[in-house]
Amino acid sequence: MMRIRAIAPGLITLASFAVLGIVLASQYFGGLEPCKLCHYQRWPYIFTFTAGLLAWALPSGSTARRWLITACAMAFAIGGAVAIYHAGVEYGWFTGPTSCSGTGETPDTIEKLRRQLLSQPMVRCDEPAWTKFGVSMAGYNVLTSAVLAAVSLFATTRMQGNPNT
Repeated sequence: MMRIRAIAPGLITLASFAVLGIVLASQYFGGLEPCKLCHYQRWPYIFTFTAGLLAWALPSGSTARRWLITACAMAFAIGGAVAIYHAGVEYGWFTGPTSCSGTGETPDTIEKLRRQLLSQPMVRCDEPAWTKFGVSMAGYNVLTSAVLAAVSLFATTRMQGNPNT
């Protein structure tokens, strides 16, 4: 069986690349415009893609590699937390940011209403652009981030122990 310390950086890099590829393809080829929270969910994958590449370039047993894998686990967990928040905003469990969910104050004049409408983003955070089986992209990102955080954390713990793992 292949040692986890050898394959973890590659798995992290490939998974991050795949997720970013899917969201960019859905945006540019599928016509699904991202909201502000969607953009926030991309940053952890950009980080983990880069950190995975750096870890891949380092020696297998190095402390720096282990720290990069640990940082990836944390980044996936943070991305998962943002995805939980975003899914909760979409399903009405949480109040979203006023800048993209339409939960701001009600204007009392026509001029204020006009300014509010013109300043609103085109894509709202509280309306899923796409769902499959009742789960939005943010919901699927919760699952993806959780799995990748767990795999990264497992790799980190295995790297601290036996050098043959």
